Amino acid sequence: MSFLISDALAEAPAAGAAAGQPDPVMSFLPLIIIFVIFYFLLIRPQSKRAKEHKAMVTGLAKGDEVVTNGGLLGRISAIDDSFITLEISEGVEVHLQRNAIGSLMPKGTLKSLK
Repeated sequence: MSFLISDALAEAPAAGAAAGQPDPVMSFLPLIIIFVIFYFLLIRPQSKRAKEHKAMVTGLAKGDEVVTNGGLLGRISAIDDSFITLEISEGVEVHLQRNAIGSLMPKGTLKSLK
């Protein structure tokens, strides 16, 4: 057993050649596992949330009480194909895109705040 660097370098190629090449599938296995983890932790929940939001936006009706992504609370007074008229106070109406609605509130939320 030699403690010289030159002797250790001379023995290293012989030890590496005896080990052989690793299996290509085993070298990609960590990447595959990371992709599966990302799918179940990030991609799948995000697409599920997007489907729920799309269903909620298509199901909106006149008179529903909603909260916008900006935080405005109001009642829907008119609905178009791509826009909604939101009454946030008596006589104050705001025109928004349908996708700007963040969530649907239970009936009576506006009355409970006054």
